[in-house]
Amino acid sequence: MAFFQYRARNARGQLNQGRLEAASAQAAADSLMSAGLIPVEIKEAKASATASINWQQFLRGKVKLEALLILCRQFSSLTRAGIPILRIVEGLRDTTDNKLLINALNDVSEALNQGQTLANALAAHPHIFNSLFISLVDVGESTGQLEQAFLQLSHYFQLELDTRRRVKAATRYPMFVSLAMLAAMVVVNIYVIPAFTGIFASMGSDLPLMTRILIGSSEFFTTYIVHLVLGLAALGFAIWRYVKTKNGQLRWHTILLRIPIIGPLVNRILLARFCRSFSMMLGAGVPIVRVLTLAGTATGNAYLTRAILGMGDELASGNSLSRVATDSGVFTPLILQMFKVGEETGRVDQMVMEAGKFYEEEVDYDITNLTSKIEPILIVVISAMVLVLALGIFTPMWDMVGLVNQ
Repeated sequence: MAFFQYRARNARGQLNQGRLEAASAQAAADSLMSAGLIPVEIKEAKASATASINWQQFLRGKVKLEALLILCRQFSSLTRAGIPILRIVEGLRDTTDNKLLINALNDVSEALNQGQTLANALAAHPHIFNSLFISLVDVGESTGQLEQAFLQLSHYFQLELDTRRRVKAATRYPMFVSLAMLAAMVVVNIYVIPAFTGIFASMGSDLPLMTRILIGSSEFFTTYIVHLVLGLAALGFAIWRYVKTKNGQLRWHTILLRIPIIGPLVNRILLARFCRSFSMMLGAGVPIVRVLTLAGTATGNAYLTRAILGMGDELASGNSLSRVATDSGVFTPLILQMFKVGEETGRVDQMVMEAGKFYEEEVDYDITNLTSKIEPILIVVISAMVLVLALGIFTPMWDMVGLVNQ
């Protein structure tokens, strides 16, 4: 993903300019056009700007997924009740407690008063409403099905929120154990081992190798603890900055999909997300090339996004969906089969939705068993730590007891 500066005109000829995040210039153009804007100029921001820290956005925070879910549910219900869009926006602005969302809805209200469409008004806030959100709203406005558009978005956000909550719940225990292990290592090196160092030194004999390693690591840790903390902080910051760059993000997302245990789970989550967004957009009547652009970007993974955007280019050249999906190398046989059957029956959106449901069930199963897969690894690591500590401390004590008995 990269940042692009754009200049575009709306249906009334008014010039809009701003900055948005997209996988490519074509994806940025698709996002603008889906919001009812005609691109005049699109250029990628400089690399330094891409990798720099957006302090303004960092300080103002972001709108949580729960807030967007509530917004979509309320918008769908109020639209079904026949309330005008402007009154809905003003009402939601007055009832929400998220300052960022309040400011955005206030701008949307002003834009609606000026005659802009809802999708066009929402597109001015890409940090809150992504291209998929805007595109579905645009289709809903064009077809008179705005209620259904927000209802579909609410279902989409609900599934996404449920998945995130289950992942957090499954990883809470391993994270707690890992932090406890780290704290134990710090306490052992700073307090426990130094307490035995004087006793071992008074023995006047050669210490076992494991004991010398423990004493050496403790002395190094206590002597250079400040340097270690600063070094780790600097390394973490450098990695974070690198991951924010286009190449760094692509490399990290590629590695993430290949990590044992975690990688397959992440891949299934992303495939389920792709299937949901793909079927939702295609069923709403969005052209399939744009659907691929939006659904690929919605995965949030640079590796998958690049491959799926390439599918759109091949599809525009006249190749079949199943063929370009196979050539992309990122889809499982199940999804490829669904693409093929969907093309033959003319029900691609429904078949892909079925694939998405299957992967959602797989994700539920994987998350349920995630702790049981990680527990053996944690047990082995903890056992190794205890073994090293026991051998390092008790071996010289046994030697000392043996000398006393002699």
